[in-house]
Amino acid sequence: MDVDSDRSRKPATAARIYDFFLGGVHNFPADREAAAQVAAMMPTAPAMAKANRAFLRRGVRYLAASGVRQFLDLGSGMPTQGGVHQVAQEVRPDARVVYVDIDPIAVSESLEIIDGNDRATAINGDMRQPRAVLDHPQVRKMLDFDEPVALLLCAVLHFVPDDDQAYGLVEEFRAALAPGSHLLLSHGANEGAEVTVSSTQHDEVQSVYDRRTATPAGGRTRDGVARFFGDATLVDPGIVWVPQWRPEPDDPTDFADDPRLSCIWAGIGRLP
Repeated sequence: MDVDSDRSRKPATAARIYDFFLGGVHNFPADREAAAQVAAMMPTAPAMAKANRAFLRRGVRYLAASGVRQFLDLGSGMPTQGGVHQVAQEVRPDARVVYVDIDPIAVSESLEIIDGNDRATAINGDMRQPRAVLDHPQVRKMLDFDEPVALLLCAVLHFVPDDDQAYGLVEEFRAALAPGSHLLLSHGANEGAEVTVSSTQHDEVQSVYDRRTATPAGGRTRDGVARFFGDATLVDPGIVWVPQWRPEPDDPTDFADDPRLSCIWAGIGRLP
């Protein structure tokens, strides 16, 4: 069977829809169709994706400059358009990165992108099964959990709408990390959706993910996002709208007038 033809018939995934919004090329017709549906109902969606990716780059640079040299990126999608390994290794050439995604095609594409980089790898894993991820041979080979690790959960936990499951999995990952580790997190915001689209439009956007992908989505409030950090000490400026977390001059300016329209909370916390 023609591999490219087989891939073109794959159903949409959140990772590849996100890649399309970022201007990437690692997406298929079903992803582009779903992305077009989302953008028709929420025209700011591509800008939201770019604002989130800009936060990830800023956060990773901050962490690498602070001495962190190990990164575990859960629900990573594909490391295109400024991937974690590129950003971290620009600051710390010895930085090591593990990408984890539930989509085997995203993992395959990731491995192609990082081919030849012996300090980065990608595995097929489900963040809803923390122990399986943590015990994966490639994870154990690349990361030393006796030393600080940056756990990255960037725009992914809103795809785990069940609160007990979402908070439980983050707690299990946090418990496995050494003191001085960090949690970088961004998350779809209920408050942002209220000012961006009507409740009907919000439900319609969510239904696209529910119908077209295997990853139903649901936002949380700022207090709900804060709960993920547990007893971690939040890095200044705390949990803020994603464009407000230590903005840099070359960042996208789509939400400069009203950061709420980004619809994403973001923050970094240092674990005790």
